[in-house]
Amino acid sequence: MYFKILLNAILGYVTIEIEGYFIERFINLCNNNKIFLWNLKRTHSTRIIINVGLHDFKKLKPIAKKTKCKVKIQKKKGLPFIMHKYQKRKVFVVFFLLIIITTIALSNFIWNIEITGTDKIAKEEIKQILEQNNFKIGTCKIGIKTKPIIQKIRLEREDIAWVGIEINGTNATVKIVEADQKPEIVPEEEYCNIIATKDAMIVKIAAQNGTALVKEGDIVTKGSILVGGWLEGKYTGTRYVHANGEVQAKVWYSEKIEVPFQQVKKEKTGAAENKYSVKINNFEINLSKKLSKFEKYDTIETNKKLKLFSNFYLPIEIYKTTYEEYKEQEILYNMEEAKNIGIEQAKQKLEEQIEKKEAILDQKVHTQQTQNGIEVELIYEVLENITTKEKIVF
Repeated sequence: MYFKILLNAILGYVTIEIEGYFIERFINLCNNNKIFLWNLKRTHSTRIIINVGLHDFKKLKPIAKKTKCKVKIQKKKGLPFIMHKYQKRKVFVVFFLLIIITTIALSNFIWNIEITGTDKIAKEEIKQILEQNNFKIGTCKIGIKTKPIIQKIRLEREDIAWVGIEINGTNATVKIVEADQKPEIVPEEEYCNIIATKDAMIVKIAAQNGTALVKEGDIVTKGSILVGGWLEGKYTGTRYVHANGEVQAKVWYSEKIEVPFQQVKKEKTGAAENKYSVKINNFEINLSKKLSKFEKYDTIETNKKLKLFSNFYLPIEIYKTTYEEYKEQEILYNMEEAKNIGIEQAKQKLEEQIEKKEAILDQKVHTQQTQNGIEVELIYEVLENITTKEKIVF
């Protein structure tokens, strides 16, 4: 009995409602015709609910007619009905299967390369080296060897101390440790001179070992020998040494800025609009017109790669272009205002070049009126150590 119920559950069965005055005769005739019925429930003296196999259901029509009973289907269950249900959704099923197959196929490729640890080195330079070694977006992960790529980068770049490549999912992380750029150190047993690294005026010089060749107040140029790596004695003659000493000098930094009296200033109105596009590998689809409705605007572009999980990137990028509207306003500066603007701009540029701002001794401002504005020159006088050691070559 249980086997028959299980078999009908697979092959399909229906839950039917039988209504009539001769329900008992209907059931007896079903038994006589070897029609399997189960899970009988009486809901009324003239009404029952019962399950019957899909194959046997077709045999009920003559019995129902003979016993003057009405048969009504309430539920349909089993594999045939499930198949029939999804037969109408073929496109959905096929599309779903294609997504699964595509996802499995895409998981074998690298779709994102993340470079970390770069400060002085441009990421584009690292990407270029990786591409030259066939390690780029769209590269198949199967059989890829990272050790030869790492070794080649180390050989080509002296400014890289260490490289590591880690692949997780469809994401590759390239970790860079930059090498410290240190000046060439001359060993103590080598003969050397102390030379100037910049044009400057000597403020203090103290030769601890070697011969001082300049004095306070002297103007020197880059590469001039400040302390010679030799000593001369009355009885010993010339004796070469490793020069040591302290030299401080005044160095001048200057920056010129031209400021027009009449300028056009941009003021943002606060209005903005966004445009989107989708890039699938190298194929781009614009979801809207690229042209902005604004007459004057700034353009800001951002992009985001799609990913299913933390390290499962897809070859799909969403590009967002934001147009921010602005209006132009003409501004007229007087001499003093233009001069102050020039000083501030020059100051910012100069302070980017100077390591120790506390070493600034003095500053001078020179101005000259031009046809359309004013030219401002800002000069910083800075106290610095301008020395380096250079090996003596005979």
